[in-house]
Amino acid sequence: MTGRSISTRDLAHAEDPIVFVIDDDPSMREALRSLFRSVGRQVEVFGSASEFLESEIPDVTSCLLLDIRLPRLSGLDFQAELTKAGIHIPIIFMTGHGDIPMTVKAMKAGAVDFLSKPFRDQDMLDAVERAIENDRKRRGDAKAISDVRARFALLSPREREVLALVVAGLMNKQIAAEIGIAEITVKIHRGHVMKKMGAKSLADLVRMAETLGIRRES
Repeated sequence: MTGRSISTRDLAHAEDPIVFVIDDDPSMREALRSLFRSVGRQVEVFGSASEFLESEIPDVTSCLLLDIRLPRLSGLDFQAELTKAGIHIPIIFMTGHGDIPMTVKAMKAGAVDFLSKPFRDQDMLDAVERAIENDRKRRGDAKAISDVRARFALLSPREREVLALVVAGLMNKQIAAEIGIAEITVKIHRGHVMKKMGAKSLADLVRMAETLGIRRES
């Protein structure tokens, strides 16, 4: 069994999490395919890292089950390639020949789990659920950050200046003196900042500023 592009049937479930499996053992691929389908999980299987890379992989919540000993490119090397490419899919390593140094290297490089073959079906299912949840949270955090940056881009240069001073703890009068404008103008800019950023409170605005790397000054 080789990897394949996502089919029309799969596109109908494009928002569902997907478990990707890369293993050069056909029987293992089929066993894992059956296991995940039995619990209603979307699954795509591949015989090598290159097959995975050549496929059209949808940008949805997912995790990768990766055999540590693959032809041509090992699982650990492939993990390093994904990291270098900025692909942050959670990885669960599988091996029939694992040892402690290999496990430590995989985990330090960001693997979420490491299962030795033969493994219990429930252990695999539990590991996948954790990995899927990790990816769901990562994607949620990334979207939140992207949203904040998009809102910040809507601010005028003066509004950004006022934002920085507000989160630094300055009062309207102090901000007015700092940048040489009327206090009423500061209030107007401050109102625009709150509205454009979608901030419901000063604390909310401060959290957004911290996300953007705008730090409070003492």
